[in-house]
Amino acid sequence: MTNIKLEHIKKLREKTKAGVMDCRQALEECGGDFQKACVWLRKKGIASADKRAGRETQAGMVEAYVHADSRIASVVELACETDFVARNEEFKKLAHELALQVAAMNPENVEELLKQPWIRDEKILIDDLLKETAGKLGENIVVKRIFRCELGK
Repeated sequence: MTNIKLEHIKKLREKTKAGVMDCRQALEECGGDFQKACVWLRKKGIASADKRAGRETQAGMVEAYVHADSRIASVVELACETDFVARNEEFKKLAHELALQVAAMNPENVEELLKQPWIRDEKILIDDLLKETAGKLGENIVVKRIFRCELGK
């Protein structure tokens, strides 16, 4: 067993927002390697999100984004299980990131959006970003609808 220092757990927790015990377990499983522990936690979050996929989503929010030149606007309806999660900053951040993604990449529908690489990190698909956040927040999260409007088109 690897000797895991509290400062490493704290650093991993700050980066991933995962729980203390999950961070400790990730570092132990990965022999103290920070990068591998991040990947391990991401996969764990995705796995736990898959278990929640069938749960009903009645709460959520609608996020709108208007590009700086006011020529492109996008709207995303993001749903979750409870209003508690819908008010969470991590959930709100995800909704905003998805609205930016829709404005930048112009997916035709939700299915296409989920298959796209994230504009901030092309190694991560939008579907994986969604599942990672669902794993952190402990609820099913679903993109219900998207809309994009561009001036003159």
